Amino acid sequence: MKTLKILVGVAFVIAISAFAIDKVSDSKAKGGYVIGDIATDFELKNIDNTLVSLKNYENAKGFIVIFTCNHCPYSVAYEDRIVALDKMYKDKGYPVIAINPNNPKAYPDDSFDNMKIRAKEKGFTFPYLFDDGQNIYPQYGATKTPHVYILEKTTKGNIVRYIGAIDNNYKDPTAANEKYVENAVNALLKGEKVPVEITKAIGCSIKA
Repeated sequence: MKTLKILVGVAFVIAISAFAIDKVSDSKAKGGYVIGDIATDFELKNIDNTLVSLKNYENAKGFIVIFTCNHCPYSVAYEDRIVALDKMYKDKGYPVIAINPNNPKAYPDDSFDNMKIRAKEKGFTFPYLFDDGQNIYPQYGATKTPHVYILEKTTKGNIVRYIGAIDNNYKDPTAANEKYVENAVNALLKGEKVPVEITKAIGCSIKA
């Protein structure tokens, strides 16, 4: 009887483990990173026509990578907050890297020339990169604009520590009482675990 109980317990543990593995596998199958993955670097054209990659930031502790665009009303609503995040965390080692993932043939407002105009109008203080060929956003698994990925720079590589929304109220920044990105970066700067690692990104679908 005791042996039977042990066997049942072992079977239960194996089943739970298999479920956890399947859950991660399902996330992988859908494409994109999960928490704990190491993000590969990229080299994309910035609005000043230079090429930008994460390896350029030798002194960075990590990155706030945000997939965003010109036309999406959600992205527009968050522009000032994205600028504020860069000003708040760039000097602390977590600069914003914005990437436009949209196909300009589908949405001409998101063309490279219009990216330059928008960045100048809004006074972007961060690189605004063009995912020409749309090769990078599928690697990350981004589906919306905006969609945030916080990476922690380590000796092993840039580890994904947070995926999701900037906060919990796109309409009114003063009404947002869950500032997911700020909370995540603050925790990382203290050497602590990110309190909320995944949230649902709210925005426009990426245009292929």
